[in-house]
Amino acid sequence: MSSNEERRQAAKSKLERKLARQEEQARRRRTAAVTATIVVVIAAVVGVYFLTRMDGGRSDAAGTPSETGSPTSGPQNTEISIPSERAPAPSRQEPLPARVSCEYRSTGEPAEPVEPPQDGEVSAKGSLEATIETNLGDIPVTLDRSLAPCTVNSFVHLAEADFYDDSPCHRLSTEGLQMLQCGDPTGTGKGGPGYQFDDEIASGIEYGRGYLAMANSGKKNTNGSQFFLVYGEAPLSPDYTVFGTVSDEGLKVVDEVARAGHDNSFPTVGGGAPNKEITFTDVRISS
Repeated sequence: MSSNEERRQAAKSKLERKLARQEEQARRRRTAAVTATIVVVIAAVVGVYFLTRMDGGRSDAAGTPSETGSPTSGPQNTEISIPSERAPAPSRQEPLPARVSCEYRSTGEPAEPVEPPQDGEVSAKGSLEATIETNLGDIPVTLDRSLAPCTVNSFVHLAEADFYDDSPCHRLSTEGLQMLQCGDPTGTGKGGPGYQFDDEIASGIEYGRGYLAMANSGKKNTNGSQFFLVYGEAPLSPDYTVFGTVSDEGLKVVDEVARAGHDNSFPTVGGGAPNKEITFTDVRISS
């Protein structure tokens, strides 16, 4: 098969996957809408039932809303300080072999239909350019195989399967740790690709502005689809796999989101949903 024919087939396959995913999302929205309508109707019926039987059928009783205490979250309104200098480019003190073996362990249902990458050896040499297209502008990133070949392989696999399309960045942190976390199509921070793989920690790494790293569940070797883009300070322990860098152009987009603050909806781990919504529309890999 010619290269042109291969590209046409690849583009056709990608379009078919995208259309299938959009149809699945539409089906979920229709199901949610029907469920919400049923709940509203039941609530209305119950309300009428009690109102017509309270105090001999009277419905003119008045009351005051119940007190539930102060809210645990609210919009952030403090000015955010963002460093202007990038951190030194990440690198390994000891280079990896030319090829490494990767294993992707199934863990359950994925947030969007996708199969795990194939287990086996992948290259640990060179880098790839990728563009994360968002509603706020493009975020070009460099994926470094020499840092984390299995992670890069997974990211490319998910991007080419359209797993990240239409997914929001669900968590922004602006104090202490300054990062934007993305990669969960559900937008809750609980979704993943249905598989996990091992950490690829480079000793001596100090996280900083411009780093692209994997999020995890708080335990070792629980990488999935979620990752974070560091735009400022990041005093993290060396437990998160760095697999690339964010371009200056991309950092401008992340800075824009960061300056708008968050809603403090993640008080336990810090930060919240960004006040300025950012959603991936596509992730393109350049060969």
